[in-house]
Amino acid sequence: MKKIYGNEQLLATLSNMVKCGRTAHAVMFYGEKGSGRKLMAQYYTQLLLCESGGREPCGICNACKNVQQGFHPDVTYAETSGKLGGYSVATAREICSDAFIKPNNSSGRKVYIFRDCHSMDTRTQNTLLKIIEEPPEYAYFIFTCESKADFLPTIISRCVCFGTSICTETEAEQALAECGYGKSSIDSAVDCFHGNIGMCKEYLENEELRKIVDLTKRMTDSIIYKDEYTLNTLMCTLGTKRNDVRNTLSLLDKLMRDAAVLGRDNDAPLIGCYREGAYRLASVMTPYEAAAVHRCIERAWRTVEANVNIPLALAALCGEIMECL
Repeated sequence: MKKIYGNEQLLATLSNMVKCGRTAHAVMFYGEKGSGRKLMAQYYTQLLLCESGGREPCGICNACKNVQQGFHPDVTYAETSGKLGGYSVATAREICSDAFIKPNNSSGRKVYIFRDCHSMDTRTQNTLLKIIEEPPEYAYFIFTCESKADFLPTIISRCVCFGTSICTETEAEQALAECGYGKSSIDSAVDCFHGNIGMCKEYLENEELRKIVDLTKRMTDSIIYKDEYTLNTLMCTLGTKRNDVRNTLSLLDKLMRDAAVLGRDNDAPLIGCYREGAYRLASVMTPYEAAAVHRCIERAWRTVEANVNIPLALAALCGEIMECL
C-alpha cells in the first residue's frame, strides 16, 4: 500500500474496527476539501473487501486493486445529477433496491459510496434513512462531506462519523516529493494550501485552480485598497459557474480568517492561499471587520446555493464587504 500521510489515529481506528469485527455499516467522513475524505472512504472500502483479511488492506489482492482502480463489481459510486451535482430520490431508490441483491465476492460484502454530499436533498436523505437504519448484513454505506451539518440529524445519528484533518507542511512536502514534483512547484503549492495534500496536488495539476488562486489574491488586494470597482470587476469574471464561485469564496473566507487571527497574534499559523495578503489585510482591518466580511461571504454563498442570480449576489457581496471596512 502507498503510504498515507496524516490521519494516523483515524487509520488505526478503522483497522481496529475490522480486526474486532465491529465494522460500521454506515460511515461518514467529513472535513475540508483535500483533507483525505475520499482517500479514507477508499481505505475503508479496501479494508472491508480485502481478501487477506488483515488489519490493513494488502494492496495486492484483486479486491484491493479493483477498488484502487475504481471498478470493483460490488462497490457502487452513487451518481450525481442536476446543476448542483446532488443525489436524486430516484438514485437513492435504485440503491435501496440494489442493496438487497447479495454480493458476489469472497468477503461477502458490498459497498455504496456517496461522495461530496453538500447538495444531498432532504428527500433523498429520508429515502436512504430506512436502509441505513436496518441494512442487510452485507451492505455498507459511506458518505463524504465537508460538514456533518450537510445531513439531517436522523442520518447523522445512524452513522459513525469521522473527521479528517490536514497534515503538517513537512508531511505535505514529503508526499508531493514522492509524487515526483520539483522543489519550486512544491514550495508554491504548500505556500498556498499548507498541509492540505489533496489541494496542493490539484493546484499543481489544475490550471483552473491556479487561476482561481490568482483571482483571489487580486480580490484581496482590491479589498486592502478599498477598491470596490476592481473587486466587482473581478467577481464578474467568475460568471455563473457555481464551483468556481464556491472555491473563490472559500479561499477569500480563509484569508479573512487569517486576518482576524493575525489581529490577535502576529505569529499565528495561517490557512489561506496568500500569506503576504493576510498580513496586509490584518494591517488595514480589525478582527471585528474581518469577522463581518466572513459573515457577508457566508451569506453570499447561501444566496448562490438558493439559486439566486449569481452575478447579482456577487455584486451585492462587493458592496457589503466595502461597508464592513
